Amino acid sequence: MNIAIAGYGVEGRANYEYWNAQIGHVITIADEHPVDAPEGVQTIIGADAFANLNGFDLVIRSAGVAPYKITTDGKVWSATNEFFEKCPAPIIGVTGSKGKGTTASLITAILRASGKKVWLVGNIGLPSLEVLEEIKSEDIVVYELSSFQLWDAERSPQVAVVLYIEPEHLDVHTDLEDYIGAKAKIAQNQTTTDRTVYNAQNQWATEIAGQSVGRRLPYPSERGAHVRGDYFYYGDQELCHVENLLLPGVHNQDNACAAITAVWSWVQNGATIAEGLRSFNGLPHRLKFVREVGGVSYYDDSIATTPGSAIAAITALAGPKIMILGGSYKGADFTELAQKVATGDVKRVLLIGDEASRIAESLKTAGYAAYEILSAMPFADVIAHAHDTASAGDTVILSPACASFGQFKNYIDRGEQFIAAVTAITE
Repeated sequence: MNIAIAGYGVEGRANYEYWNAQIGHVITIADEHPVDAPEGVQTIIGADAFANLNGFDLVIRSAGVAPYKITTDGKVWSATNEFFEKCPAPIIGVTGSKGKGTTASLITAILRASGKKVWLVGNIGLPSLEVLEEIKSEDIVVYELSSFQLWDAERSPQVAVVLYIEPEHLDVHTDLEDYIGAKAKIAQNQTTTDRTVYNAQNQWATEIAGQSVGRRLPYPSERGAHVRGDYFYYGDQELCHVENLLLPGVHNQDNACAAITAVWSWVQNGATIAEGLRSFNGLPHRLKFVREVGGVSYYDDSIATTPGSAIAAITALAGPKIMILGGSYKGADFTELAQKVATGDVKRVLLIGDEASRIAESLKTAGYAAYEILSAMPFADVIAHAHDTASAGDTVILSPACASFGQFKNYIDRGEQFIAAVTAITE
């Protein structure tokens, strides 16, 4: 078979290894940028690399390549489609605009606490095709799924988890409808025996769940997983104290409720759920405490690339806050975030990146004036300025509500630079 690998990043390399290991394929790598291709492998490089892939039997789309960029008379396929088609084990797929990695990790932790063999794949786990041959039918797969991975999905997981959704990636998707439509693929191809767990407080998650023909399970829900007082419950069954969840914020309690609902067919024991929750102390750059210096606490929430994520950070942490907001464009609306800043015990906002002026306009409209535009200031100096501005008892939070490109390689680089700058602060 004549195969083109469209996109040669991390997933593209895994795609090449998977299909190259099969006998009888002739593989070409296509990418918009120069790549370090294996010796002897044909390449198509350039801005229009995906625009004329006629003559290939199969074009393997990497998640980072938008389907509308690909022109071919062959079949367009993906690692997600291949995995869904070939995986012998039940799949719990997790999508949403925020909380995917945390919820997928919580699901994995609870299932492992019950003794199950669990494979965590996707953006925060292993590349799915790298482990496909090792998965047994009695195992369980937890798959973190972005809109890019779901864009052209032809199948849906047996358990679809749809978290809080807000407009995102509008710099890549053609519009909001396209973004929501991609997310909806997680439920559209389910069967009547499948289940969709969804955030009942979010209109888009509810709309997506409505497209499943399977059983629909809302959270938080008094009939399902919810917090009552200081305890997690499922219906009227008390499970465990909320302190077993080591992650701050009501939004993480919601993520835990989603995880509990997703695993309920396998795990209904409160002690096991408590053990699973306790075993997970969070992912890097997700509202992680860095250090306290001079009575000021510093939190790294660099993963927060949407306004909703920054709102969750403001809500999660008590006391006066100094927020570092801004970054590169993703088509976000900052109105709701600005309103939260104006009412959420935020004493100052430091604005960085290309979106600084747009956020400033939203803050001004919300009646909030305690902001500074520091786009021209080196990032380490912004952190030092935050320290000089803060008083004992304050919390400085990097929760940008924007993408990181331009000033940083990615959100990881942004978070690491924040940690380094905070570590360099002296009393």
